[in-house]
Amino acid sequence: MKVLIIGFGNMGQTYANSFVGSGFVASSDIFVLNRSEIQQKERFPIDAANFYTKPTAKVFDVDIIIIAVKPQDFNALAETIKPFIHVEHLILSVMAGITINSLSEAFSNTKVVRSMPNIPTQIGLGMTVFCASNDLDRKELFIIQNLINTTGKSIYIEKEEMLNAATAVSGSGPAYVFYFMNAMIESAIKLGFSKSEAEFLVNQTFLGAVQLQNRSKIPHQEWINKVASKGGTTEAALKMFNAFNQFEGIGKGVEAANERAIELGKLFDNYEKK
Repeated sequence: MKVLIIGFGNMGQTYANSFVGSGFVASSDIFVLNRSEIQQKERFPIDAANFYTKPTAKVFDVDIIIIAVKPQDFNALAETIKPFIHVEHLILSVMAGITINSLSEAFSNTKVVRSMPNIPTQIGLGMTVFCASNDLDRKELFIIQNLINTTGKSIYIEKEEMLNAATAVSGSGPAYVFYFMNAMIESAIKLGFSKSEAEFLVNQTFLGAVQLQNRSKIPHQEWINKVASKGGTTEAALKMFNAFNQFEGIGKGVEAANERAIELGKLFDNYEKK
């Protein structure tokens, strides 16, 4: 199986590194098309001969094409590479806002997959939500999911519009976690801990809590009840959170992210039609 990665930014590099590291794709079978030269230190185990700055028939002699460029670069890219794409190619896009229908029309190819990865894919702990056109068979979907899973875990969805919700929850989600962690770190510093001590306390607390949840079937609320004894310190903190409606605020934040994802999708749709 040969794979072509178009665009070698963070996501393109993540895929290349994950494919090789997992052993799922041999380094000799990974090709990269990027508009500028790639520095040697960023090539990972991929041979320099497999990097291209201009499309050719040789570089498109592959089974799977991964498009990892910015959405605003899509129109120009499509015009450039369309002559080299054939109907048997599997196309996996990580571009936000560019629909399956737009991709199919641009490339005259009906085997298209859209995905929404998040930033922990860079360390193999990512969460990716993906959907596909109806022309992919089960074997092809299985291959794509195995590729995606080299960067973490994934969920397949049938409704493409749910990718907006995935963007709001798992795509943007790491930032919400970092936001809460940062607030705790700042509070710990105010209580007298050094910056390094505060970061260590909070990082380990989050890591331990997530692992505890992962290793049990106990609901989150039950874990909260286990920690928050009546009249204790945790209860005092939770009462303050509730006084500021922070639970509701988080929900509204996720809803706002979902609405913005929908808006951006419409913007890119209009951009493609110009």
